[in-house]
Amino acid sequence: MKNVTDSFVSLGHWPSAGSFGFNTDILATNPINLSVVLGVLIFFGKGVLNDLLDNRKQRILSTIRNSEELRRGAIEQLERARARLRKVEMEADEYRMNGYSEIEREKVNLINATSYSLEQLENDKNETLHFEQQRAINQVRQQVFQQALQGALGTLNSCLNSELHFRTISANIGILGAMEEITD
Repeated sequence: MKNVTDSFVSLGHWPSAGSFGFNTDILATNPINLSVVLGVLIFFGKGVLNDLLDNRKQRILSTIRNSEELRRGAIEQLERARARLRKVEMEADEYRMNGYSEIEREKVNLINATSYSLEQLENDKNETLHFEQQRAINQVRQQVFQQALQGALGTLNSCLNSELHFRTISANIGILGAMEEITD
C-alpha cells in the first residue's frame, strides 16, 4: 500500500497505466480535482452563464426602462394634478371673491330695501296722521257748525215770531224754486 500512496505523493512521478488505485492524500488530489471541475465548468458553462447573465441584463434593462416610463407617467400625472389644483384654487378664490362681493351686494340691497320700507312706513304714517287730523278737524267743524246752527236757530226762534218765520220759509221756498228752474 505504501507504493500506491508514494506514487500519488510525488507529482513528478506517475505510475504506469497498469496500476490503478485510489489516492487517499487529500492535499494532493484536491487542487487537481478542483482545477478539472473548474475547467469543465468554464468550458461547458460559459455559454449557459453568458445566456443567464444576458437574460438577467435584459430583465434589468427592461425593468429600468419600465421604471423610467412609470416615472415619466407619474411626473406627467403630478403636473396635471398640480395644474388642476392651481385651477381649482383659482376657482375657489374666484368663488370666494364673488361670494364676498355677492354678500356685500345683498347687504347693500337689503339696506336699501329696508330703508325704502322704512321710508314707505314713514310716508304711510304721515298720510295716516294727516288723514286723522283732517277727520278730526272736520268733526270739530261739524260740531262747531252744529253748535253755531243750534245757537242761531235758538236765537232766531227767540227773536222771530210766527209771521217772520212764515216769511223766511216762503222766501227760502222761493229761492229753492228758482234754483230748480235754473237746473231744469
